[in-house]
Amino acid sequence: MKTSLKDNKITACALAVFCALLWGTAFPFIKLGYRVFSVENGDIGSMLLFAGLRFSLAGILVICFLSAKTRRLSFPRKTELLPVLLLAAVQTAGQYLCSYCGIGYTTGANTSIITACSSFITVLAAPLFFKSDKLTPLKLLGCAVGFGGVLVINGGGGFALATLFGDILIFCSTLFAAGGNLITKGVTKGRNPVSITGYQLLLGGLVLTAAGLVFGGRLDLLNGCGVLILLWLAVVSATAFSVWTALLKHHPAGKMAMFNLLVPVFGTVLSGLMLGESVWRTETLLSLILISAGIILVNISRGDKSD
Repeated sequence: MKTSLKDNKITACALAVFCALLWGTAFPFIKLGYRVFSVENGDIGSMLLFAGLRFSLAGILVICFLSAKTRRLSFPRKTELLPVLLLAAVQTAGQYLCSYCGIGYTTGANTSIITACSSFITVLAAPLFFKSDKLTPLKLLGCAVGFGGVLVINGGGGFALATLFGDILIFCSTLFAAGGNLITKGVTKGRNPVSITGYQLLLGGLVLTAAGLVFGGRLDLLNGCGVLILLWLAVVSATAFSVWTALLKHHPAGKMAMFNLLVPVFGTVLSGLMLGESVWRTETLLSLILISAGIILVNISRGDKSD
């Protein structure tokens, strides 16, 4: 598996698309979860509690999987404690705390557009931290084309003073997401990416759970349908983050980050299929074409090296 991830670029790209697809399924399932748990718009506490339970369960699933594989209870090594705490604070707690709070004060289109910036921030910042990542004209062109695809699927967004607070929080979430990619790339070198993923999800999820309770969040955990949705979202996070962490360990962060642009496209299409939302539009197809072209341009640029 390690050799395949490190040396086979087609496998790596396929797994990156798979991660984007899994994260895309979270869009409709989160909406379904809110319906089942009767979480109203603006109920930040319940949203954070929902996210916290999701990521805590995801961390537990990853730790159980690793423990079953090694036939002993898996604990992070001393050298992994700081990376786990750092990732938990940035990639899970910080990112989703800002994201869930910001969503309540801005539009869905603005959220998708600003969130897409994390891919470009990663592409631009990676060369500052890793010699394996090089900034090339093709990468810059790919970023521009990919961002055009995000604008198309969201109708261009629309920024106004009324949504400024929410937009700022979403942008902070985007910075945390990009920082999480770069930190993951750095801290997984010589370490087990699955172990780091499991414990950072668990600790970050516990922080979000505590924040949700502080903000007065409430969920009826006796609701069987709601619990099943939470479990599915936990499986999605456990699988996608584990694979993604392994990909970042072996491949340039800038190239992998561009695949995140597929998440809103998959989310839009799946929301249409599952929730009956209007999705079969010319804009959706054009967006997919532009984002795919952007990903290809970034990934065919030369100069990068796998780690």
